[in-house]
Amino acid sequence: MLGLFIAERRSEYDGPKRVRQRRDLDRMAETLAVPNGRKDVPDTARASRRCPGVPARPPAPARPATIAPVIPMLRKLALPPALVAIALAAVPADAGALSPNVDGMRVGVYDTRTRFVVDLDRPATFSVFTLSDPYRVVVDLPEVTWSSPLKRVSGGLIARLRFGLLKPGVSRIVLDVGGPVRVLKSFLLAPAGASRHHRLVIDLVPTDRKTFMREIRARLGTARTAPPRAPPVPRPKPRGGKKLVMIDPGHGGVDPGAISRSGQYEKHVVLAHARELRRQLLAAENYRVVMTRNRDVFVRLRKRIQEARAAGADLFISLHADSTARPSVRGASVYTLSERASDREAAALAARENKSDIIAGLDLDARSDAVADILIDLSQRDTKNRSAQFAGILIHEMAKVRSMLRNTHRFAGFAVLKAPDVPAVLVELGYLSNRADERLLFDAKARRRLMSAIVRAIDRYFGSQ
Repeated sequence: MLGLFIAERRSEYDGPKRVRQRRDLDRMAETLAVPNGRKDVPDTARASRRCPGVPARPPAPARPATIAPVIPMLRKLALPPALVAIALAAVPADAGALSPNVDGMRVGVYDTRTRFVVDLDRPATFSVFTLSDPYRVVVDLPEVTWSSPLKRVSGGLIARLRFGLLKPGVSRIVLDVGGPVRVLKSFLLAPAGASRHHRLVIDLVPTDRKTFMREIRARLGTARTAPPRAPPVPRPKPRGGKKLVMIDPGHGGVDPGAISRSGQYEKHVVLAHARELRRQLLAAENYRVVMTRNRDVFVRLRKRIQEARAAGADLFISLHADSTARPSVRGASVYTLSERASDREAAALAARENKSDIIAGLDLDARSDAVADILIDLSQRDTKNRSAQFAGILIHEMAKVRSMLRNTHRFAGFAVLKAPDVPAVLVELGYLSNRADERLLFDAKARRRLMSAIVRAIDRYFGSQ
């Protein structure tokens, strides 16, 4: 109940000017162990009434000191008293120890080295390693919360950085560096003097590529061999009844996607649209719906494909929001898979989207199966034709409620569309770099209208089968 309430309130706060409210909700959800407001804390007392033999919930332990930051959040959100009581009782005694918070990051440039510092509110384990092509330094931490806003610092050897949730239990910081570097040292400093933070310190120095690659091989092991090829994922036999629609909110976690003019992330925009699309599809009671992610977490491209095939999806819809250096460009568009891109812009967009795993700091030398092995097989004409059929219907319905890009149906080699037996489209909802599009993408009414258009297109597509 509490999780649903948080989710509903968060949806009301979508928009460039409601950052503080969303931050309060996210941090409260983390503290109360209801990530993104979707995983309610179990109530064993209620369970015992329903199911004889289930023990009643023991008396709630004394509230830990870590509940203090949550109480003002509850007040500001005007939660009903009953929900406040549930929230306070739900906080585990060791909640504070489970979720360190990153309060800041900074870069210091010295004569021979670049120092990267992460400020934490408590100690945390960490690991640091380097990756090549492109050159990156990766910092893995336990799952943390991030103070908002955090400056995306750079300087010295560090060109830019990204951070976010890599997978449940692991948060990641990725430092893009301009060339080969060596981690001179990394260590954690306890609070001292005026500093109240635990500081993770990483010193980087330049090196040559030969030394850089030698250190990577030493870390991975010189006897490393290619991983065994995974067997193809068998496609489940079609089940009667409702069609299954797989919704894929692009990016997520450590991969933010495009960034709007006001500093909002594509990963949040597309997740809000995906949740609205799922809500409308389920309300119609004609479809089963699965999402590749329902929180701010990174999902590999190949896993998105595998999940669609393993679930036996009848249709795969990947949602994105683009950005360009030309702020006057606006409008939605629909992409399908092809060996050859329809134009330079489509090819460039596919290249950017296909770099998601690199952005997240993954070692692509270890890749296997789906994305690497599923090539665009021209013999899969039926799947491609059905994708193009749905794209045409979708464009017609979307054009009724939203400005569309010229040459609306485009095609390119998007990795996430490469499942050979699932009709799939990639929908660019608009341009975050355009003020008008950005305003629509953060407007709840506009979001509902656009998702309603997609639902109508899905109805027409399956109605024509």
